[in-house]
Amino acid sequence: MDKQILTEFIKANTPNIMVSNEALEKIAEHFEERTFAKNDFLLKGGMNSGYFYLADGFMRAFTYDPHGVEVTTYFYPKDRAVFEIASFFLHTPSTEYIQAITPCKGYLASFDSINRLFHTVPEFREFARMMLVREFVAFKQRTLALINKSAEERYSELLDNNREIFQYAQLKHIASYLGITDTSLSRIRNEFSKKSFKK
Repeated sequence: MDKQILTEFIKANTPNIMVSNEALEKIAEHFEERTFAKNDFLLKGGMNSGYFYLADGFMRAFTYDPHGVEVTTYFYPKDRAVFEIASFFLHTPSTEYIQAITPCKGYLASFDSINRLFHTVPEFREFARMMLVREFVAFKQRTLALINKSAEERYSELLDNNREIFQYAQLKHIASYLGITDTSLSRIRNEFSKKSFKK
């Protein structure tokens, strides 16, 4: 797999500066190509998170509640940076799992490699800042939506903004991501289908 995919991703996410080819080559050297079959894990609980650019495929993040039930925390489509932020930056064992739900391809870098790039390549600092802002905003929006939006509103937003989730993810995982039961998701889906049919 050509690392040009990775360098194009970096350039696209540093819109405020020009990233030289020399800088891109130096950054790319710190990433290793990785592939994952469906159901393989990028990260398991107890491991330390690396930093993964998902070039192709779809991944799901989840954890377990006190009763041992899986709760989906996030979905990652292609062209996303995939990592567990607390584990990565604090260098602590993750309490979250990240699993491929389709065959996946991408590039992985360790904390030490990312830290080295951050301190030696100014262009990478801008890229890393953009990625942190992007992920923090997404996390904040999801957290607030679970509080101030109804289940129907959350479902509608998911349809509008991340429709491909319904193509790849199991409905029980989508339900837990939305913070509702499987039964509630079925009811909401039926209601939306009826509305679409009437149109």
